[in-house]
Amino acid sequence: MKKKKVLFVTPFFPSFVLSDIQILRENFSIRINNYPWQHKILAPAFFVIQFFSVFVNLFRVDVLLTSFGGYWSVWPVLLGKLFRKPSFIILHGTDCASIPELNYGSLRLPLLKWACKISYQHASRLLPVSESLGNVFLDFDPVLIHKSQGIHYHFRDIKTPVTAVYNGFDHKLWPYEAFTKKPPNTFLAVMSAAQYRLKGGDIIEEIAWLRPDLDFKIAGLNALQKPLPPNLQFLGKLSQQELSNAYRSSRYYLQLSTFEGFGCALAEAMLSGCIPIGSSANHIPKIIAGNGLILQKKDRTMLLQAIQQLLSLSKPEEISRKARRHIIKNYSLTRRKETLSTLLNNYEQPN
Repeated sequence: MKKKKVLFVTPFFPSFVLSDIQILRENFSIRINNYPWQHKILAPAFFVIQFFSVFVNLFRVDVLLTSFGGYWSVWPVLLGKLFRKPSFIILHGTDCASIPELNYGSLRLPLLKWACKISYQHASRLLPVSESLGNVFLDFDPVLIHKSQGIHYHFRDIKTPVTAVYNGFDHKLWPYEAFTKKPPNTFLAVMSAAQYRLKGGDIIEEIAWLRPDLDFKIAGLNALQKPLPPNLQFLGKLSQQELSNAYRSSRYYLQLSTFEGFGCALAEAMLSGCIPIGSSANHIPKIIAGNGLILQKKDRTMLLQAIQQLLSLSKPEEISRKARRHIIKNYSLTRRKETLSTLLNNYEQPN
């Protein structure tokens, strides 16, 4: 059977976007549309250029698929609707949120929010990576002001069909390390510098001061320019192989996010045999699903108690193995490929 042709639009190429392109290429002929939208001063020029690029490619493809909502999703959606070509938008999290106090979320910027609204309103279907991106109340961080988030909270009049398609993971890329082979008392978290408070770097720093007997590492950013506890190490940006090694060298993983579209690093860590402590935000409790602990509030005392509970587990090896099996069963790359392929292949534009 002849492969359908897909115009894949993305503003940048994080690992999960590259993964989507790779798995879709098995069933579709993919054309990439990408401009460096992070250069904000040039965004108006890219917006004009992209119109002509999408217009030309529109007659060469069968489906338009955009990763992340934003300025770059407007023309694929509007032109797709005008010429009756199905258009889908994969939503990842930042494109469903407005949290000004954390400097997070595309929807806190009025013009970008307008672009997202137009895109979401006229797309054929929205594909968030978890159901929580539709509507969620964030009560993990007590000091958070903007607790209600999600596309249906911010855009209450949008009727576009929504299908959650979970991220998927190749377990071969994240090999399991027996729990007993990992150094004891080792904790890992992954975040960028901009996500330090969003993903709980601040409370990890507090706990490191209070528990000098434990070893904490944070991958994804360099050390902050301030006094830090000696048992808190910053690993900087890591390659996939380096990150895998970091997971396999840690017994426990900390996903203490105030808001989390999905939690890819959490799933990777669980595949690698880490036992997690996760926040109660968004989809995190479903990823952990009894194979670790859920912290209900961003509270230092509660986190200290949870850490001590992990350290006192009688059968950690069993939980570690169950965590890996849970991710393989529920968040496989094969499942994501099959779900996306079915949606793109079988969608019929309504009359």
